[in-house]
Formats: sequence, structure tokens, C-alpha cells
Amino acid sequence: MQAASEMRDMLISEFSENYMEKLFYFCLKKTGSHVEAEDLTQDIALMIITALNKGTVPTGFPAWVWQIARNRYSLWAKEKHCRNESVTGSDIGDYEIEDESSDILGEMMHTEQMALLRRELAFIKSDFRNIVVAYYIDNRRVRDIAASLSLSASAVQQRLHRARIMLKEGMDMAREFGVRSYKPEDISFTNSCDRFGDHGQPWSILSHALYNNIFLEAYGNPSTAEELSMELGVALPYMEDELKYLTEQTFLIRKDNKYETAFPIIGKDVQENIWDYNSRITGSLTGLFEKLVDDYSTVCGTHGIKYFGGYTTYEDARWVLLMRAFDVLAYTKPKKPFEYSRRPDNGRWDIVGYQNADIPFLPFVGLHSSGQHFSQYKFKYENIEARTPPYLSAEESDALVKVAKGHWADCGQSVLDRLLEYGYVRKNNSACEPAIAVFKQNEPEENWKIFTEDERKLITQNTEEIKGILAQAKDYAFKLTAESLPPLFKNDERMCYFACSNSTMSRDIVLMQAIKDGWIKYGEHTAKVVGAYVYI
Repeated sequence: MQAASEMRDMLISEFSENYMEKLFYFCLKKTGSHVEAEDLTQDIALMIITALNKGTVPTGFPAWVWQIARNRYSLWAKEKHCRNESVTGSDIGDYEIEDESSDILGEMMHTEQMALLRRELAFIKSDFRNIVVAYYIDNRRVRDIAASLSLSASAVQQRLHRARIMLKEGMDMAREFGVRSYKPEDISFTNSCDRFGDHGQPWSILSHALYNNIFLEAYGNPSTAEELSMELGVALPYMEDELKYLTEQTFLIRKDNKYETAFPIIGKDVQENIWDYNSRITGSLTGLFEKLVDDYSTVCGTHGIKYFGGYTTYEDARWVLLMRAFDVLAYTKPKKPFEYSRRPDNGRWDIVGYQNADIPFLPFVGLHSSGQHFSQYKFKYENIEARTPPYLSAEESDALVKVAKGHWADCGQSVLDRLLEYGYVRKNNSACEPAIAVFKQNEPEENWKIFTEDERKLITQNTEEIKGILAQAKDYAFKLTAESLPPLFKNDERMCYFACSNSTMSRDIVLMQAIKDGWIKYGEHTAKVVGAYVYI
């Protein structure tokens, strides 16, 4: 018995290593089609491996292989114009799968539609598929299958019967894979969080193209595993595992036997309409921001106030000043404080997806913070963000605050050396001083008292005009986004607000307009730490 098993394994290995490629080129030469050649090669290989598994030991292995190949090709050639291929022949008894039953599945496996059968096995649930494979492919007995699955023999027989019906129904069906099976879509994301998951969630999951297309297909469209499997052209065994994982990771919601995407995705049309609106107002809006920053700086200069610290040039400080002005004036306090969702592996985050839209690409502007006092705008423009570390540690940000307060001597030398290397701090004789913008808490209120009435009026008028434009843009974006959301989010006040707030005008459009205007300049003399600031 052991010798027979070893012989079978040796012949299967011999066939796999030395005949598969030759068989394919034989079939390609005969059929003239890569697709048909692949199907025909698979059928021939199935016959050969099945016969070997059955215990056939040919006296002349090469001649036996090529005889089967020629017989199978002969049948293909006779029925070339038929939809389904047959696997009958006078010599097939030497290598067919044994099955003494006369049921539907037995007939199909012995006489026709092997390709369709393999397809359907990939699209029935694992509860049925595993039993079918065990019984018909692995030739296991019903009672052995029942024991391995902790089922009764009658339960296994019932599932076999049900599986035969499902397979026959599926094989009679003209299945069509969805567009995403051959043309996956792109999707981008915005993440807001208190803490990433221990394994890098959500970004460690959002980088997978298959997952992203599952999200798009199931968004506002509760779908079964079978439906998603067909739409994406992924065999059900793999799809079931992926859906289970994504549900455990809170990216999908399962209700009964259907899955739905658990976060909002802003659609293509919504993004394009919002972009059209924003692009019409960006020029005038950015001009008002530029004037506001310039006017405020001029007024402060008149009174001898160094409101951004005086440690960096005004040209470099403009990167921070423009973004801070935008954030302050564009921010609208929600009705309720937004608390991030608790996620697996200690994560606290929420995401919004963006379907691929026909709008110009703009380099993203993010905001990273460390501790209570240090923040840095991270500009993807000209890859500025890569010139400084992604984050500062709590020790580094605390030391930077001490330097800004003039207490550099209280810092450890190693942390000072790192800040000097990064460029956030520089030497001034024997002392250290910050090389970034430094703002003082409550100073704006104190400055306002010093300004004259005309100076306050100048700044106020500009500020109110900006707020009015931003409010109209926000209302437009909120309305379009809210109307586009599926019920899962439209009826959830918290997530509806989160989705809408992430579809409004963003920093990048204002920054790029300011660069286009020449008000923001980037060159060889631009500090590598532009965008960084501390509050003391």
C-alpha cells in the first residue's frame, strides 16, 4: 500500500514538473487560443491526476499521458461549437473519478461540463463545498466525513443532496462576473484618530486593493458573500475568509447573511460638484486670507509685536500662518464633541473613503501633533514632509517647548542634539533657540487690546468676509454629501457630521492657490521645518 502511494506521488510529481507546460503548448497549437488552451490543459490534467489517484499505474507513462491528451483533444474538436465540453470516451474508464451513484452530480462529473463544475464549486458555501470535495474528489466515505465534521451521516447526505441541486442550478446559469472582477477601482482615505491600532490599523488594511473594492461594492449595498464573490471574481472560500476578517476589524457590518461597508465613502459625483464650486471661489478666498495675514502682521509690526516669535523669517512663517488662519476660520464646532470609535487592538479612529473622481490632484496638507504644545503641518508639496521626522516623541516636543521658553539648559544633551539635527532648534552662540514659529497662549487677546479701532475694524471686516464665503461653501458641501449618504450614515447624526466635515474645502486648495499667487514661495532657502510651531 505504501509502495503504491509512493509510486502515485512520484508519477504526479513527474507529470506536474515535466508535462504541464508541454501540454499547454500542445493545446495552444491545436486550438489557436490561449483561453481554450488553458481550459483544455486543465481538463487533461484533471483526468490524468484523477486516474493516478485512483491507482492507475501505466506501463509507459509518456505514451499514456499523450494518448489521454489526444483523446481529449479529439472530443474538443468534435464539439468545438458546443457551449459545454464533454469528457466521455471509450477509454475514460481508465482514469475517471469513481462514483457508483446515479445522482445528478455523478453524471456531471462523468459525462459533461467539468469546467462549469469547477467554477460552481468555487461559488457555493464552505458548508456544502467541503462535503462535496471530500466525497467526490477525495473519495471519502459518508461516515468518515460525518465524523470529521461532527455531523450525523444523514446530515452529510442531506447536504450532499442540497449541494447537487445548487451545483446543477449554478451550472445551468449564465454567470457574469462584475466589472470590478477585471477593472478594480481606486479609493483614497482620510483618517482621524486618537490612536492607531497595535498592528497599524486602519492603514495596514486600507492598502489592499481587494479590500477597497469590497468596500466600494458593499457601500450602501448590503450584499451576501456569494454576491460579492461574483462581483469581484473571487472564489467564495477566499471571499468568506476576507469578509470575516474585515468584519472583525470593524470595516464591515454583518446583518443576517449580508455585509455592508461600515464607514462613509464620498462618491465621485459629489466630489466633482464640490470641487467645481470650490474652484470658483478659491482665488478670491485665498486672496482674502493673504490680505488678512499681511494686515495682521503689519499691525503687529507697528506695535512692535513679534506674534510668531521672530525666530523665523516672515516668508517661512507664512506657511504656518496661512494654514492656522484657515483652520481657525473654517472650523465649526459640532453640536456634540466628536469621539472616535473604539476599534480592535486598542485603536480609536474613524475614516472616510473617497471614490476615484475626475478632479485635479493636490498635494495633501496634514497636521501632526505631539504633546500639548507642538504641532506641524506636513506638506506633500515638493515632498517637504520627508525633510523632517514623521513625528516627534513626547520627550522631543517637551524639550522643544523648553527651548522656546529659554530653558534649553534643562534639556538633556542627546535630545537637544536630535532637535538640532532635525532643524527645529539652532545654536545661537553657546545657547540654543527655536528655528520655528512660536506663539504665546492668550497673546491674540492681549494684542487686540493694543490695536486701534481702525486696525481692529480692518481685520474684522476681512475676517467676516472670509467666514461668510467659507460658511456658504460648507453648507453646499454638507447638503450634497448628506443627501448622498446611505441610510446607515444618513440616520446617524455623528457619522453624518463626520462624513460631511471631511468633504468640505481643505487646506491644500488654499495653499496651492497661494503658491500660484506667489504669496507662498518654495526654494532652496526655504527652511526644512516650515509648518512647525509651538505654543508656550
